Amino acid sequence: MTPDDLQAARGHVVPDVVAGGLRVLFCGINPGLMSAATGHHFARPGNRFWPVLHLSGFTPRQLRPDEQDELLTHRLGITNVVARATARADELTAEEFREGGRILTAKVQLLRPAWLAVVGVTAYRTAFGDRRAVIGPQDRRIGGTRIWALPNPSGLNAHWTPATMAEEYGRLRAAAEARGRLARDPRSEGGGSPA
Repeated sequence: MTPDDLQAARGHVVPDVVAGGLRVLFCGINPGLMSAATGHHFARPGNRFWPVLHLSGFTPRQLRPDEQDELLTHRLGITNVVARATARADELTAEEFREGGRILTAKVQLLRPAWLAVVGVTAYRTAFGDRRAVIGPQDRRIGGTRIWALPNPSGLNAHWTPATMAEEYGRLRAAAEARGRLARDPRSEGGGSPA
């Protein structure tokens, strides 16, 4: 991949990896140039999304970016807050984030995943107008979809190590599994709501 290839990918869109009935829809900030050039989410070397997804127990082995469609077999998907590819997230405007939040809300209403996991609390705050949000489960819901803000897996987010990120992603995995068990348990009908 040459620097010219990367620059040519500026502004491109990486297709979502989605389906109905997902346990978790992971939502990146926006595609980087490597992702736009390859058509694969979290494709930049040094991005820790794929290793952390495996370390946290979401996947039985570490997937490569070009294996992203395998996520669907685990009822996981990927989208972005903003579809436009840039070299850095700070090239995006606050209005792009807010519009991305509106588009993401409509997407979640259509797909109805159990959880929406936004990987980047600052992106979540801007897209959804929640300045006080912190990493972890959020009070906001989109229909029946719960929301979790996760640490951004970019290598630039150095104060989160792969181990501490995997711990947080693992908390989401445990919550998603518990919610799935409640939804399948006939004894849960009529008694309380899933976590």
